[in-house]
Amino acid sequence: MALGTPSPHSSQFLGHLSFLLLLLFLLTTHHHATATNSVHLGVVRKPAANVPIFREAPEFRNGHTCNKERIHVSMTLDSNYLRGTMAAVLSILQHSTCPENVEFHFLWARFERQVFLSIRSTFPYLKFKIYRFESNRVRGKISKSIRQALDQPLNYARIYLSDILPGYVKRVIYLDSDIVVVDDIAKLWEVDLQGKVLAAPEYCHANFTDYFTDLFWNDPELSGTFEGRKPCYFNTGVMVMDVEKWREGKYTEKVESWMAVQKQKRIYHLGSLPPFLLVLAGELKSVNHRWNQHGLGGDNLEGKCRSLHPGPISLLHWSGKGKPWLRLDSRRPCTVDHLWAPYDLYRPNTHSLEE
Repeated sequence: MALGTPSPHSSQFLGHLSFLLLLLFLLTTHHHATATNSVHLGVVRKPAANVPIFREAPEFRNGHTCNKERIHVSMTLDSNYLRGTMAAVLSILQHSTCPENVEFHFLWARFERQVFLSIRSTFPYLKFKIYRFESNRVRGKISKSIRQALDQPLNYARIYLSDILPGYVKRVIYLDSDIVVVDDIAKLWEVDLQGKVLAAPEYCHANFTDYFTDLFWNDPELSGTFEGRKPCYFNTGVMVMDVEKWREGKYTEKVESWMAVQKQKRIYHLGSLPPFLLVLAGELKSVNHRWNQHGLGGDNLEGKCRSLHPGPISLLHWSGKGKPWLRLDSRRPCTVDHLWAPYDLYRPNTHSLEE
């Protein structure tokens, strides 16, 4: 079971009624067995004290030229990154020609009632569903990396999209929570995969060898996995996935097999990225760099400020340790953080003049 929103074409009365019934269901449910692609209802916890409060976003409507094709976007959902998620959603809707066609699929590791209510109140008209990602599925497979945040089970949820998403989702755009989109998301959605399972911007100028240990490169059997391929670095925070091809090709099992090798022999330093590279580097459809202006959060250890790369921009990505909302709050923002600020829906003072 997945939680979502009522159809915008329903009558106002039915819309309010269905929402009230859903809240009643959430408040009264004490035990509910769940599958992998479902929301765990369980015992309702008290709202988390660290869940921020947001102002309501504007309503966005389709243009006259829109058809009814859905654009599926998947993101993870966590109270620590919720502020980033809200900004990302707003940016996607604001720059979309057909915002009503965008359906969001959020993955969370545990049911957080206040997070769900925050999304509903901030985006009353949003088409979205929330799915439970079972952390135990990867907890024994994760190896310690250079930064603790990279070791969280939810970072690995993207590997299991084909198992979690409903059958009607044939293609999905996966996005990290520390991005803003400044172009029409439909342009990314319409990329021709040319038979590939995945599309993403590639960065062939990056030193690919740095992502793996000497042990990996000195072992002919391990390093031989790239034989016949021209592997390039790509960032897994922005991907277009053919969900059916991923499932049919058993790519989840392929990624997991490299995670198992990492548990036995330390062959890479980062978290969920290297096993993706091992399976798909040199085997994906390359997308224009404008769709992932990444690294704006600085490196994974210090998070120092970085400048924009030259060229056109469709998506800004604060990958790395530094997150724009934290740096803005600390009054020590980087220059690029001011590009994120216009999409920030955070309302620090709940007793503001708006009320």
